[in-house]
Amino acid sequence: MRPNEFTALFASVESLTGIGPRMVVLLKKALALLPGVAEPRVLDLLWHLPTGVIDRRAEPTVADAQPGTIATLQVRVLKHRPSPRGNTKAPYKVQCEDDTGRLDLIFFHMERSFIERSLPEGETRFVSGRVERFGDTLQMVHPDYIVPPERRSDLPLLEPVYPLTAGLSGKILTKAARQAVDLVPRMPEWLDPAFLASKDWPDFATALLRLHRVVDAADISPGAAPWQRLAYDELLAGQLALGLVRANVRAQRGRQISGDGRLRARLTATLPFQLTGSQGTSLEEIYADMAAPHRMMRLLQGDVGSGKTVVALMAMANAVETGAQAALMAPTEVLARQHAESMFPLAEAAGLRLGLLTGREKGRIRRDLLARLAAGDIDILIGTHALFSPDVVFHDLALAVIDEQHRFGVHQRMALQAKGKGATDVLVMTATPIPRTLLMTHYGDLDVSKLTEKPAGRKPIKTTMPAIGRMEDVIDGLRRAVATGAQIYWVCPLIETSDVSDLAAAEARHAHLVQVFGPEAVGLLHGGMKGADKDAVMAAFSTQKLQILVATTVIEVGVNVPNATIMVIEHAERFGLAQLHQLRGRVGRGDRQSYCLLLHDEPLGRTAEARLKMMTDTEDGFLIAEKDLELRGGGEVMGSRQSGAPGFRVAEVPGFPDLIEAARDDAKLILAKDPDLASPRGQALRWLLYLFECDEAVRLFRAA
Repeated sequence: MRPNEFTALFASVESLTGIGPRMVVLLKKALALLPGVAEPRVLDLLWHLPTGVIDRRAEPTVADAQPGTIATLQVRVLKHRPSPRGNTKAPYKVQCEDDTGRLDLIFFHMERSFIERSLPEGETRFVSGRVERFGDTLQMVHPDYIVPPERRSDLPLLEPVYPLTAGLSGKILTKAARQAVDLVPRMPEWLDPAFLASKDWPDFATALLRLHRVVDAADISPGAAPWQRLAYDELLAGQLALGLVRANVRAQRGRQISGDGRLRARLTATLPFQLTGSQGTSLEEIYADMAAPHRMMRLLQGDVGSGKTVVALMAMANAVETGAQAALMAPTEVLARQHAESMFPLAEAAGLRLGLLTGREKGRIRRDLLARLAAGDIDILIGTHALFSPDVVFHDLALAVIDEQHRFGVHQRMALQAKGKGATDVLVMTATPIPRTLLMTHYGDLDVSKLTEKPAGRKPIKTTMPAIGRMEDVIDGLRRAVATGAQIYWVCPLIETSDVSDLAAAEARHAHLVQVFGPEAVGLLHGGMKGADKDAVMAAFSTQKLQILVATTVIEVGVNVPNATIMVIEHAERFGLAQLHQLRGRVGRGDRQSYCLLLHDEPLGRTAEARLKMMTDTEDGFLIAEKDLELRGGGEVMGSRQSGAPGFRVAEVPGFPDLIEAARDDAKLILAKDPDLASPRGQALRWLLYLFECDEAVRLFRAA
């Protein structure tokens, strides 16, 4: 149970003064809520950290106030000059002065009664805002603060600047965040005293206070002590949760799965190539895990084209050899169908019975498929999220393979595991090479196998970066390639042209290429199409009825057409490195020379140029992933943020690799000495887990 002291933090933001239903809607847009959190809570305000600060400490006289600067002035209110009746464009002026000169306060479209209440004639007020010169007179348009002398403390000398959304004022957010900080209870210190002293970090509550009630502008930097302290706390909470999960999985008695090898021998004989050394090593690790008395939780990471699918099929065959079943879950229907198509010939030759279940299988077809699955007449079921449906019942699920893990949240991983009768083994696959720091951060509960080689005969992909101004030269080159029988992907960032974007749209580019190559040669594929239409286009491209496929990033993962040898990525500067690498991996799958053209707008920004240059310099996905981490930060390394994707609320800070390394070592030491978190420090660390809401992940894993 969550400590009672946290009740106020986990309450709705509506419990705060000045926050009504309209503000709740705006805060929901502005705050980064965790998946599954429907309404913003007080706790979410604590993690919404400022990005800058407004310095209101300058308190000059009116005569010394510098135009263009923020100043706090003490003035006497002389006279109100309302807008002329009927002239809504004219400002409402309030003349003020001090002993050195005059200042006009200017208001547009403000309620007269509010101005009169705030600035009574003859009284003294502190006003703070940007000073400007209009003719010979100094003025302040819409002062940020107007307070009487007795409420001088309400005016922040250093005001934090928060990320906002339309309709939400910084003043309201600042007031709400200050209230949230006041609700933080007294908590025991969970960090090691010697470590805390060596870093010269404040305690948790003080760190929050220094960020939301700023007394030193330097504290707002993500590299400063308060932010670094909170970042470390978030990383330590995550590492502890992963460590507890891992220990829990290890403690569970698994199912010892060790087949007799007959199906795998047939598969090996059917393969048109020899397994690479790293495929063989990975399979040995997987087989050893499956045969062990604990549940397997393994991550198989391999670069594009390294042969993960074959490894997964061999692992599933091992389960089927014992009389059990296996499942493979993919994030998209296109990818699920690609897996089914590539596995079916091999499975059929080996005597494995495959089934495919996506959202498109309905009615009698679906009922028949599920009946066969429940009866044990399907050995391997391939599918999408449809596998989670309550009516999907396995006869005996022993192994669950999850492809592109970063697209699935922990809830979905648990739901698939729960389909097995006992402790289902789990093999997670990703084609996005993951830097070591992110492996520690997000996959600490998994053992890792790596595929580092590509199948023999694969040639390096020649990558160039022509400017969009050379479009006609590019198209001329494609004409020559098509004449030799080459097939081409042309990837665009958007589906259709937009008034607010100059990005090439897939539909517009398709129309252009149809004019050049003819309608029978060019197909179009994007996420907005119906499933059957997508299948028809992919089938036409796979069977070489189409020479050019114009697509959005729906082809980023899984699409396998060995005859396709050219990848054109339009507006490549707008894509992330991981995405560019995935897209390039769609070509170079046969024995012919392949090419990737990174069409880009000029001039290129420094970061965009670094990304594209990296692509021309190397095909090593692990190097590219490290560069992506450096350029984009930990939360974005998997490409664009997806539901369930890795991300942090406060921990994306300078020095991230060192912090995560320290957090992992700390968590290991803690759990080695105190696996139940029963010691005084362990009890304090439980508060930390609740604060960063890792308790939910731990509860899910324990219930699995």
